[in-house]
Amino acid sequence: MSALILGVLPVFCLIAIGYGLRKSDFLPDVTWRPIEKLSINLLYPGFLIPAIWNADISGGGAGATGAAAVTSVVIIAIATLVTKRFVTIEGPAFTSVFQGVIRWNSFVFLPVIQSIYGPDGLALAAVVIAAMIPVTNILCVIVLVRWGADQRTMSPLSLAEAILSNPILIACLIGLALNFLKVPRIPGLSDTLELLGGAALPLGLIVAGAGLSFAEVARRRITIGAVSFVKLVVTPPLMWGLCIAYGGDETAQAIALLCGASPGAAASYILARQMGGDAPLMAGVVALTTVGSALSIPILLTLFHLG
Repeated sequence: MSALILGVLPVFCLIAIGYGLRKSDFLPDVTWRPIEKLSINLLYPGFLIPAIWNADISGGGAGATGAAAVTSVVIIAIATLVTKRFVTIEGPAFTSVFQGVIRWNSFVFLPVIQSIYGPDGLALAAVVIAAMIPVTNILCVIVLVRWGADQRTMSPLSLAEAILSNPILIACLIGLALNFLKVPRIPGLSDTLELLGGAALPLGLIVAGAGLSFAEVARRRITIGAVSFVKLVVTPPLMWGLCIAYGGDETAQAIALLCGASPGAAASYILARQMGGDAPLMAGVVALTTVGSALSIPILLTLFHLG
């Protein structure tokens, strides 16, 4: 138990530092967006590409983990759409509920995986990311087009361009390609990527903390609480159970469990703001699930390893 907590604790300490820095005005508000852009577009790819490139993913867990993640997202998406028929909720708010239950924050997910399961676990996590990004983005954009305040249309070509331009997805695919092709380490290039990657996780976690906003949590506690319950309590055992059903080994099951337990994605807020969703509600969901995951992830990991 203590080892698991010590593995997870630094992740959430850095998130807390980011939140404190933002609240203390240590840096002007206008500087956080460029820092986030730097993290997503340069540092995180620098971390992911060599980590996946050099990892051993020859086992059978990758397919089971990816399939479990995608299947659970589809199940929860369908259940959420069905629930809308029985709950009175405005369209923009529903889009944020929908994003809240199916999207997750890789800034939190990946450092926890690396800390506890090392490079092999990270490689499985990359498979999950590569599988999940297209599915979650397509589903969320469809819902936003249907129920968002703007109700803007997005052509299939534009949607494909938006997904394929995602730097996290591109980095995962490059790393997997280099791994499958068994490309040896390239002096100079590999060293450069590893130097970039060394800054990715701490800065990414600080940025995630800086983006937290709790303004809506108290005002809309029932809605945000319900979304957080689905995200942190329902999704992890569902994803874990599906991974077992698909034949995943113990490491694959742990990665699936942690994927399900990850908090809401900060990118959800940006998408909600751009496409007519309820951005304040989305910010509240991200904030509460992030705080909640600091408790739920150690508990779930302990129960998993005791079992």
